[in-house]
Amino acid sequence: MMTKDKMGVLGENLIGYENSSEGELKFKTFNPLLNEENPWIFCQASSKEVERAAKKAREAFPTFSSLPGSRRAAFLEAIALEMETNRETILETYVAESGLPVGRAEGEFARTLGQINRFANIARTGQWAEPIIDITDNVDIRKTNMPIGPIVVFGASNFPLAFSTAGGDTVSAFAVGCPVLVKAHPMHSGTSSLVAQAIFRAARETEMPDGTFSHLLDWDNSVGEALVKHPEIQAVGFTGSLKGGLALNRFSQERENPIPVFAEMGSINPVVVLPKIIEEQGLHWATALAGSINLGAGQFCTNPGLLIGIEDSSFTTFIDQLADALSEQKPSCMLHPKIFETYRRSVDRMEQLGAIVLHRKQSDETTNFAVPRLVKVPGAMFTGNVELHQEVFGPFSMVVCCRDKEELNKLVANLEGQLTGTILANKEELETYADTIASLQSKVGRLIFNGVPTGVEVCSAMQHGGPYPATTDSRFTSVGDDAVKRWIRPVAFQNWPDPALPAPIQNDNPLNLLRKFNGDYTSQRL
Repeated sequence: MMTKDKMGVLGENLIGYENSSEGELKFKTFNPLLNEENPWIFCQASSKEVERAAKKAREAFPTFSSLPGSRRAAFLEAIALEMETNRETILETYVAESGLPVGRAEGEFARTLGQINRFANIARTGQWAEPIIDITDNVDIRKTNMPIGPIVVFGASNFPLAFSTAGGDTVSAFAVGCPVLVKAHPMHSGTSSLVAQAIFRAARETEMPDGTFSHLLDWDNSVGEALVKHPEIQAVGFTGSLKGGLALNRFSQERENPIPVFAEMGSINPVVVLPKIIEEQGLHWATALAGSINLGAGQFCTNPGLLIGIEDSSFTTFIDQLADALSEQKPSCMLHPKIFETYRRSVDRMEQLGAIVLHRKQSDETTNFAVPRLVKVPGAMFTGNVELHQEVFGPFSMVVCCRDKEELNKLVANLEGQLTGTILANKEELETYADTIASLQSKVGRLIFNGVPTGVEVCSAMQHGGPYPATTDSRFTSVGDDAVKRWIRPVAFQNWPDPALPAPIQNDNPLNLLRKFNGDYTSQRL
């Protein structure tokens, strides 16, 4: 049992309340800034450890899901406190495994604590149950949301905290009563281990059932596959590549009982730049977009990877201004040498396909440090070659020059699903280009007016998801309050005696929820 002293990086797996290191495969993480391995040694989970973790989660589910929301809220708040206690160690490890600057680590740490406390409040209020009651002379039907069971969460390479071990997927599942098995991302297994220990300690302190949480280490992806295929697992949360998300979705559909995989798989986040706005504010938007493209070495799922406009003298000037602004951006360290090399190959491939690389005083790349790249293609070339539509993970953006509005509309109509779409325009252009905007709206989960897509606010109204292939199901979000909806399902109860009903739909309304009763919303008792 762990004590309340400061934590250190743990190379073992956490199987509920058990430390375990049965696997034979050992590995280390890598410091891309120093271009050397980190000292910690990690032990990949064995098939037996996967089995024990899944079994414990199944056994924990009935108790954990039936706890009062206040108990689960206390558990979440204890996680935040444990992380805060070990902030320095977590941040040091984060930087050593990601190459990201301390400021980015601190910002993501604060966001993660904010998410945890937000979902603690959601757990405490219980409004996620969305109770509905319809009573007539003939029938009494009551519906409420119920947790679905054990969840597997895959840590994301580009967000070691906010989209990983105690990230939005995990804490939203905890809020509604689903046990979680986290498959750590191999690139930041140390950071994940530290956060996992914080969850472990919080679970012990608040007396959560054994199996509420497990943390499994994985180097060769075999653990992830085994988890998705395990019959006790009821859903999967994933943030990563299209290839990875599709593989997990395939595994889930090969099961005897298929389950949902809520996968966020990347996006090129098109920005439509309309003529009048760049006549009036071209330099401003060139500068803003340059910063957005290079933010975090371009390793954001909302990186503006595609800029679309109608070719004229103003647009040409805007492209030149953007190229100049990008040349002033400093190269940034990428998360891992493999990601850096993939970025370089991807940019080279775009040039091979005919994209014109725009250079402006760009320095030579050094090991793992990516120089921002801007390329340009004509609209007809982009529309005619789907390979040009592929995401380049890094500080990259492609400018597409359309002949006229007709070609612009055709191009937008042929885009694949995206997380975000942005319109840069003055207000008069919103009416002139209403058809363009409507077409873009059908392709995205979040439509932005005169802004940059990087930066995803954690709030009730946020929609961080989009049509395929941005995500596997555009009806859901991985950020904001509605993230819980991935881990619940509605159940209707017909003509049941009141004491046997779930609390949200009992006559006395013991949770004091706002309920829909015979078509009207009320919090009154029946």
